[in-house]
Amino acid sequence: MVDHAWLKSYPKGISREIDLDAYSSLVEAFDQAVVRFADRPAFTNMGTSIGFDELESLSARFAAYLQQDLGLKKGERVALMMPNLLQYPIALFAAMRAGLVVVNVNPLYTARELEHQLVDCGAAAIVILENFAHVLAQVIDRSAIKAVVTTQLGDMLAFPKSAVVNFVVKYLKRLVPPYKLPTHIEHMDFRQALDKRDARSLQPVPLTQLDPAFLQYTGGTTGLSKGALLTHGNMLANLLQCKSWIASATVEGEETIVTALPLYHIFALLANCLLFLSIGGLNYLITNPRDLKGFVHELRKIRFSALTGVNTLFNGLLNTPGFDELDFSSLKMTLGGGMAVHAEVAARWKKTTGCTLTEAYGLTEASPAVCINPLGLANYNGSIGLPLPSTECSIRDDEGRTLEFGQSGELWVRGPQVMKGYWKRPRETAEILTPEGWLRTGDIATLDEQGYLRIVDRKKDMILVSGFNVYPNEIEAVVAEHPGVREVAAVGIPDPASGEMLKLFVVKKDPNLDAAALITHCRKYLCGYKVPEQVEFRAELPKSNVGKILRRALRDEASRSMLP
Repeated sequence: MVDHAWLKSYPKGISREIDLDAYSSLVEAFDQAVVRFADRPAFTNMGTSIGFDELESLSARFAAYLQQDLGLKKGERVALMMPNLLQYPIALFAAMRAGLVVVNVNPLYTARELEHQLVDCGAAAIVILENFAHVLAQVIDRSAIKAVVTTQLGDMLAFPKSAVVNFVVKYLKRLVPPYKLPTHIEHMDFRQALDKRDARSLQPVPLTQLDPAFLQYTGGTTGLSKGALLTHGNMLANLLQCKSWIASATVEGEETIVTALPLYHIFALLANCLLFLSIGGLNYLITNPRDLKGFVHELRKIRFSALTGVNTLFNGLLNTPGFDELDFSSLKMTLGGGMAVHAEVAARWKKTTGCTLTEAYGLTEASPAVCINPLGLANYNGSIGLPLPSTECSIRDDEGRTLEFGQSGELWVRGPQVMKGYWKRPRETAEILTPEGWLRTGDIATLDEQGYLRIVDRKKDMILVSGFNVYPNEIEAVVAEHPGVREVAAVGIPDPASGEMLKLFVVKKDPNLDAAALITHCRKYLCGYKVPEQVEFRAELPKSNVGKILRRALRDEASRSMLP
């Protein structure tokens, strides 16, 4: 029987269902956490910490400013555009406490991308790191933004470090390009906004699980991004599902999680920010994880018990000098998601840190977590794990018929964490959500008799070679096992003979590696039609804001280069 086969593999102590009535809103969950863990540090960044009690006070003051000075009403949208800084959680919880809908924005957006998102969501205000305000200035007149709150990198750091950091960033490193906002737009400094109101002046806003909490944009690498409408109920459900899963491996009030993935991304937003806040954990914020040497230097200062990331982050850390010398004695949970974890990376991670790299699976439309492996696994198992409590998964064919164990088909998901739909896009919503509440993920997967799911690949990334389906994840996993390879992406490009041919884009670990050696390696492990015909070496591969390799960008580039 395929239905709910995963329940028999649930770790001891994890219930099949969550209590959906535990909280009325994310704000209620926040209120309880800040009281319960009032004397604990909540977030640390660049040597400065704010406690749960301070987070409560600061977010209340900023929420009062949003309410009373800007006049924002329940349900209006506010955009947050900044990396991992202390300002982010303050603004995040302030917006929610004011009854507003949070729109997270990638700070690295181009003007075109930013304009699309701001116009689409209709945000009335934005909180933005000053380094990116010049991009906003180019498009703000075509948006509904009526108020801008700018912040500098060091604004929430202790004095004199705050002044030093801001001076260096602005005047020595010149990382703040000049900008000019229209005079009719209200412009306020973040620190000044905090000082405008007393925490007691916040007017509580009644919220229910049906109220929208986030417009989380997704799909920007495949076309115009769409806003997934995630309610307080959606996010609470996922919070409770994940909290139940990690309960046996964590101690409330005693955990420290390294937050290198950006909080504006749904993965870190839920798994790091909301989840660890709910158990009284400390989020150690890394502002620039791309600086791997600096990242490792930061890790030397702390004893951390949890770390989340994507395969490229783990691979990068493993290849950074000094990482293997860190103290991993407190590390008990490493969670990988966002893209497939490579077995070779997982094996090296376990050998170096002593902690199993636990793979999970989710997507923005599911708030985001759907599946996760048991935390007690001895080693990486190549699976995305078991469906979370109160979550159903089904493998379907192209006609929507349920497939049997071991058969490949599209992964469908149903549960309380699934979004209500795409913002102002009923046609796209109908394409992905069925009338029965199933979310069609677009991922090709299999389900085994123990209830474990494995992702074969993205449906849209599938390559068709002479009528045979080829999945990039399989090719990349084989290539990544070659000792001379640091990173790899496999894409399909047009071929008049076979329809498509396989091309590899590779970053070398061994400078002497050549294409012939790689193809010989592939021939050892792959049947003929899966062997790449072209290899191109690169200094680096294009990645998303969370480090996910952008196959589509490489595929489009390769296809264009073949045009006459």
